[in-house]
Amino acid sequence: MEILAPAGSVASMKAAINAGADAVYMGGSRFGARAYADNPQEDQFLEAMDYAHLYGCKVYMTVNTLMKEKELDELYAYLKPYYERGVDAVLVQDYGAFMQIRELFPDLPLHVSTQMTVTGPYFAKRLKELGASRIVAARELSLEELRGIRDQADIEVESFVHGALCYCYSGQCLMSSLIGGRSGNRGRCAQPCRLPYEWEENADKKNRYLLSMKDLCTLELLPDILEAGVCSLKIEGRMKSPRYTAGVVRIYRKYVDRYLEKGKDGYYVEKEDEEELLKLFDRGGLTQGYYRKHNGRDMIALREKPSFREGDQELFDFLDQQYVNVETQIPLVGTVSVYEGEPVRLTLTVYCLTEIPVSVTVTGSVVQSARSQPLSEEQIRRQLNKTGNSRFYFERLICDRKGSCFLPTQALNELRRAGMDAITEALLKPYRRTVLPEAETGIKESLKKTVIRNKEQESVPCLHVSLEELRGLDTVLGHREVLEVYLDACEIGAESWLDAVKACHSAGKCCMLMLPQIFRTEAGDYFRIHQKELKGAGFDAFVIRSLEEPDFLREQGMDQPLIFDANLYAWNHRAEDFLYQEGASRLTLPLELNSRELESLGCRGKELIAYGYFPVMVSAQCVQNTGNGCNRKPGLLRMKDRTGRIFPVRNHCRFCYNTIYNPSPLSLLGQESLVRRLAPGSLRLQFTWESPARMEEILQAYEEGFLYGREEGHPDREFTRGHFRRGVE
Repeated sequence: MEILAPAGSVASMKAAINAGADAVYMGGSRFGARAYADNPQEDQFLEAMDYAHLYGCKVYMTVNTLMKEKELDELYAYLKPYYERGVDAVLVQDYGAFMQIRELFPDLPLHVSTQMTVTGPYFAKRLKELGASRIVAARELSLEELRGIRDQADIEVESFVHGALCYCYSGQCLMSSLIGGRSGNRGRCAQPCRLPYEWEENADKKNRYLLSMKDLCTLELLPDILEAGVCSLKIEGRMKSPRYTAGVVRIYRKYVDRYLEKGKDGYYVEKEDEEELLKLFDRGGLTQGYYRKHNGRDMIALREKPSFREGDQELFDFLDQQYVNVETQIPLVGTVSVYEGEPVRLTLTVYCLTEIPVSVTVTGSVVQSARSQPLSEEQIRRQLNKTGNSRFYFERLICDRKGSCFLPTQALNELRRAGMDAITEALLKPYRRTVLPEAETGIKESLKKTVIRNKEQESVPCLHVSLEELRGLDTVLGHREVLEVYLDACEIGAESWLDAVKACHSAGKCCMLMLPQIFRTEAGDYFRIHQKELKGAGFDAFVIRSLEEPDFLREQGMDQPLIFDANLYAWNHRAEDFLYQEGASRLTLPLELNSRELESLGCRGKELIAYGYFPVMVSAQCVQNTGNGCNRKPGLLRMKDRTGRIFPVRNHCRFCYNTIYNPSPLSLLGQESLVRRLAPGSLRLQFTWESPARMEEILQAYEEGFLYGREEGHPDREFTRGHFRRGVE
């Protein structure tokens, strides 16, 4: 049961430790999901890690961004010094990084980031089998879902209990990336959800911040969260000040201790403490988040955060004095033996940090015979007690003196320094690791393995079409060039599956079912209820958008091929290997890599999305519910930003989540030569709400441009190339 605090800087780490954190998470100079935090460089990080370990605090290193191919090659050299110094765990998002770290550092605990979107026991159990020791659950999960993961997957569960909430499921957000090129998957989110948006059907000028979540506060729920099986209570805030970190950790320490002392029946929360948390940071109130409810208007900070609030200076001064601007020292029990004619000896023992006391003994200069005034016990104690700004102080110092003794002051100073160095090393020794020379040789050889890139001749890809609505099916079936049709289960229900599959097969086309992008309790219940229709429809394959789904389908007796979609990120060859290992028969190329980066991966046999409105956010929240209350009717809404751009929003009521789409569709028409260089196996046209007439126009344009090489006019007045040309930093 640990309180896990954010450390966006060394100062924040120290404040967290002083306030009672059991562990901190912090990023190094690269690969962290908070690229703009005051992340320490290597030497600073290593020193900070030693500092934390001396105070019995664990350090988890964030390596939780998606990694490009070249970066993956650099991962071993980057992690090695932290591994050897004793980092307690590494937090990862990228599938390839997960596999590479597991292989290179097999005894290093791996924690799976919330960016990997773990929403249920199937994926969690699989991650444990692959070597993960802990998962950081999606913030949107209920207490019951968390308990299910803990019970069924038997893996440590870490869950956010305080701080900022994302509107989108972590790891599924492309809004910042597509609007401004700052990818949340690379730790560079520009937080577009904090900007004003208006729901066109309910343009309330006072409540314009439809996507801005209130901050999470779970003091009232702590006993329930802990009894649901959560072992690590995670506080968000690596971009916030050391004062904020100290203040929040201090209060959560108080209430975890209260629960441990009094149990659930004796647990209570004082209103003053919740008010103090608001004084530390307030963007419009606090929310208990998703633990007891799926979504709600009361979780959104609808109004603009005031540009200025007068702070509580008395509280701030208290936190600075007690936690931020202090250096906590570790108590020592010491025994100094000063015997005439023998080397002076100092034994130091620390009792408070480990179950078994840690002791060291150092010797110094030979004790001389005093010519006049012998050295007194008081003089010896006074000199050794001058620990100054060191990490230690003497709680008790015993002086054992025999004979007429004399030692120079310098000798006592050197003895004290040697003792402090020795006890420091003894306390840190259990954390140290070593990569054996023969192991390092094997690692370096494995990293030299080259990836076979595409060297094939340019080829003509085939066309596949995905449909969110059935109304365009006849139009698609009329095009012989389309070989496969994907039906989105979010909008196309079980009652339609059999007839749609028959129609596709009659037209000589394969028919696949696209499973939901978020697979939680609602999805599992729906497919279990409709297991007969799922088996009887005769789908040729399933399109997977959550790694909960492969094992769920196998459990239902489905053994069709699996096509993994673009949101299951394959940014490097090791990530590709991971996804194929998990059952993919075909991968869809990621949306944030540019054509050069895709080419370096190799694209033959993979699918490239060439047209469609990208999902930029997938949320457990509901714009309809926030704006006008839940009516349990799926539909398409329109949301307008401050510049007047319209973001379509679809309510997927069947699985209870929203998708916000990019205002302009992706179009790769005009990029035929670059696409042919990639030589993908297929191009996907992703239709959402287009009319049959519009679909016809787009299909003809893509057939002419990509299959027959006859360029026609572009059917879209407004479109985007996405990241096909620019990529992300």
